[in-house]
Amino acid sequence: MLYSYLDKRPTLGKDVFIADGAKIIGDVHIDEGASIWYNSVIRGDIASIYIGKGTNIQDLSVIHVNTNVPVIIEDDVSIGHSVTLHGCTIKKGTMVGMGSTILNGAIIEEGSMVAAGSLITENKQFPPHVLIMGSPAKVVRALTSDEVNALKETAERYSQKAREHRENSPLPIAKC
Repeated sequence: MLYSYLDKRPTLGKDVFIADGAKIIGDVHIDEGASIWYNSVIRGDIASIYIGKGTNIQDLSVIHVNTNVPVIIEDDVSIGHSVTLHGCTIKKGTMVGMGSTILNGAIIEEGSMVAAGSLITENKQFPPHVLIMGSPAKVVRALTSDEVNALKETAERYSQKAREHRENSPLPIAKC
């Protein structure tokens, strides 16, 4: 469901998939082919949110901003289930694992992987192509080229799955 907030309205690129139960509020731009999965909340009420091409925001994730601190998620990013992003930047081809939290001012560079359950504290920056893990999170090691390619493949699989979901309408509930 799309909601305006004051004078701000969400904008959508071509072939965006928004699953039932997702809420998108205010100054949010979702680019071409991105997907927002079931029961996620994306709230651009006090700053903007940008979600890049082919990016997937998986079920139950929350994306919010701080005053003058937007969220920028570049192209082909996978945001896992139940992730919280707040005022951060996620560069292209990155994966953020399930249940992770990334706070204001943090920057995750291109082609990196944030392990499930990690906490990235305010204003932390990480280099490209690394595995980030822990609470608080730190770089564990460099990713191999195969691992970086697998991150791209994950985003591509979600794009395909979004097309399939978009083409299938909800079924009526059968009466017992």
